[in-house]
Amino acid sequence: MAAESRALLEVRRRLQSALLVVGEPEGGLPLEVSVRQASLQVRSPEGCTDIALPAGVRLAPSTCAGLQYVPGEGLHLRLQVCAEPCPKLISVFNQSPQAQEHYTFYCQSCGDVVIRDRRLLRVLPLPSANWAALVEEWCCHPDPFAQKSLHPGHGDCFLGDVFCLVNLRSHSSQDLKANTKVICKRCKVTLGETISPETTKFYMTEIIIQPSERSFPVIPRSRFVQSVVAQCLGELASARSTFRFTIQGQDGKVYILLWLLNSDSLVIEALRHSGSVGKFPLLEEGCGTSPTSAKNAVKVLYQPCTRCRNEKLARAWESDISVHALTLPSASCLELLLILSRSTATLPLSLRRMNSFQVAFLKM
Repeated sequence: MAAESRALLEVRRRLQSALLVVGEPEGGLPLEVSVRQASLQVRSPEGCTDIALPAGVRLAPSTCAGLQYVPGEGLHLRLQVCAEPCPKLISVFNQSPQAQEHYTFYCQSCGDVVIRDRRLLRVLPLPSANWAALVEEWCCHPDPFAQKSLHPGHGDCFLGDVFCLVNLRSHSSQDLKANTKVICKRCKVTLGETISPETTKFYMTEIIIQPSERSFPVIPRSRFVQSVVAQCLGELASARSTFRFTIQGQDGKVYILLWLLNSDSLVIEALRHSGSVGKFPLLEEGCGTSPTSAKNAVKVLYQPCTRCRNEKLARAWESDISVHALTLPSASCLELLLILSRSTATLPLSLRRMNSFQVAFLKM
């Protein structure tokens, strides 16, 4: 018999700890939870749910502590785990000499080819957005980089936080005008913008870049967006010790304030066998009929800034040099806000807020 209760397990890899929430079944109590090293079992009057843990994660049943019953949610408890470190994130490009191969750029929304079979001779990271201001502070003589800009040449691809710059002069017989949007010819989605007649900026939330001879699986839109943003947040936090971010549109309007709590979470959810929505509905699209979902994730606090909300706080963050701004197409900012709000809705009510911020997971 399919069990009607749900279970949510958040594992912190660095802390080697976990929080387990077992949702109260629709039939009510009694509820029996068995904790084993490699699995969990939840028994209720309606049936039984077995949750197999992914490889590399082992629980310590004897360390179960802090057991409490929260009306309307179910059982909460904490325990220690033995979990392997987070897998190392692999960039879209391999920056070794072997990376000099032909790439094709696709629209992520519809799969249409944007740039076909382009050989990239160099793939280089860009400095932080305020690098020019830092040079002025460090130099005691006139800025040696004045009147210069970092534009890619033929065969170059420069990587920013959530965008890449490529030279398209040889891609089109006509010169592209600066400061214009780049639109997908098939689905009309905004893919980027032109920086100069030679340089085009593509947002990594809008395109897929693959070696020309390699195929790739179709990834649901929401899963792709949150994976790209989650990887970006984790990399910036590791490289620059930056944990607060403003998500803004191309027009400079702030849509979301994000505060990264941790980037080492593993979220494991037991799913219903039926298609009905439970107390902790799953956000993931195309998850199939697998009884358990396990995803690496970053945990964030966020505040929406749409409809004139949190204007004062947004202005304070914009003037704070420790806050990093991430620019995306306006439509993608709204998509990300929807993903965050739907993720919040999957959490038990008592875990959805921290102070005045909402809590969400962005899964990789």
